[in-house]
Amino acid sequence: MKRTIGISGMLLMVACTTTVEECKAKRPNIIIAISDDQSFAHTSFAGCTFVRTPAFDRVAREGIYFSNCIAGSPGCAPSRSSLVTGRHHWQNEQSGQHFSGWLDKYVPFVDLLSDNGYLTGYTGKGVAPFQYHRNHIEEDSFRIENAAGKGFNQLAYDATEKETTGLSSIDYYANFKAFMSGRKDDQPFYFWYGGYEPHRVYEKGAWKRSGKKLENVQVPGFLPDTEEIRGDILDYAMEIEWFDKQLLKMINYLEEIGELENTIIIVTSDNGMPFPRAKALCVEYGIHVPLAIRYPQKFPGGRVVEDVVSFIDFAPTILELTETTADGMMPVTGKSLVEVLTSDKDGMVDRSRQFAFSGRERHSSSRWKNLGYPQRAIRNNDFLYVWNMKPDRWPAGAPQRLNPDQENELLPLYGIDEQGKHHSDWAFTDVDGSPAKSYIVEHFEEKEVRPFFDLAFEKQPEEMLYNIKEDPFCLNNLIEDKNYSSIRAKLKQELRKELIRTGDPRMVGSDEGIFETYKRYSSIRAFPKPKEAGNNNF
Repeated sequence: MKRTIGISGMLLMVACTTTVEECKAKRPNIIIAISDDQSFAHTSFAGCTFVRTPAFDRVAREGIYFSNCIAGSPGCAPSRSSLVTGRHHWQNEQSGQHFSGWLDKYVPFVDLLSDNGYLTGYTGKGVAPFQYHRNHIEEDSFRIENAAGKGFNQLAYDATEKETTGLSSIDYYANFKAFMSGRKDDQPFYFWYGGYEPHRVYEKGAWKRSGKKLENVQVPGFLPDTEEIRGDILDYAMEIEWFDKQLLKMINYLEEIGELENTIIIVTSDNGMPFPRAKALCVEYGIHVPLAIRYPQKFPGGRVVEDVVSFIDFAPTILELTETTADGMMPVTGKSLVEVLTSDKDGMVDRSRQFAFSGRERHSSSRWKNLGYPQRAIRNNDFLYVWNMKPDRWPAGAPQRLNPDQENELLPLYGIDEQGKHHSDWAFTDVDGSPAKSYIVEHFEEKEVRPFFDLAFEKQPEEMLYNIKEDPFCLNNLIEDKNYSSIRAKLKQELRKELIRTGDPRMVGSDEGIFETYKRYSSIRAFPKPKEAGNNNF
């Protein structure tokens, strides 16, 4: 009898051990769903009244909603660079700059996942826009494959299947299934779903077919409240919903095949909304983005976490969760979120996470000699401090450019033609063309509109400080308010300390202008030489 029990016990022990080993061997799958130009406030989970995002809401409701996620930059390429390398964009040379080349030495974590047995790939917009060389004729130091992995973009929608003409034709869901068809048995997978939405251009007035109502729009305080702009915001909402619908299809598919519970789903956006005084500027609606993460096997769900987190934290988090070493990557700056994710606490979980950092250099080609607008920013739970390193430059781009069809001829100031119509490609070209932009520029002389014009297009002071709890629209610069002098001093000190610690060329080294020298692999506009160009700090 004892012998029988002993054998049964041994068999049970073996069974239990095998089960544990099998569970341990079944590594988590990962999906990163990243929209293109969506501010933090614009999900229905966050209380937005004019957009419905059931996929995001499910991930947030059953997982963890992060109320203070700060993108690496207010522009897509540098922000995505930060995410996949775990480093601030200013640490990545040209591989952290908009429309420059991606150097081989900046290994993204997807390469290490692939080496560790993961099936990897992406659909839509990967880590872009960067120049990747399909051969090494021009630049033998450039990476060949997109830093998001192998592309799956072959399958497209028919034009009649799209809800608006502004949407990408890429069938994200069909391409995800094509990716999954290459999976072997229980091979873990990592997939980057990069929607091109809600990046402009939109089909103007598409919202009218959707049943949406102008009166439901919450107009941010940095934009005039007009029917034209409300409609523009609803067209933006239409594209957010399209992105979310494709994600919902992927979630339902994973549920059907029994992989949903073993898949870490991360939903975010690369930077804020493509409107004046948002995208391309280090303000709250430019760098504060949505973030929800779901993985019920290990992450207690139904929580709202207030910790300030950064895009540079994503890479070390994913490497830790997949038991993948960072060997081969450049030194990672970010800090893993695993302790926060596996905690059961709401609110502030890790009080060591006091600050997040962001910044930008060149966005579009928008100034004389293709110069950028360098900004560095630090954000805690209550305040945003921004350092405009070159305040003599125009933050949204120069107000006037040279006529490409007539040598030495200037196009009209502010891009306004003789009929009073604004041409977006003629002025302030760091701001995407839109009905909102055109309205503000065309009406800049009106008393009610001028404050919005000044916020979006006029030169800004070297330092800006905003109480983002009371002033999320960043309307009231507190930098000269003596009541906030200690906060200003603290944030300024912490920002400079981080820039020095991470080797920002703007702070250390012999060539603080190195960012201006990186080649732009896209069209370059010509601008007149500004009178301030002779200044030492221009």
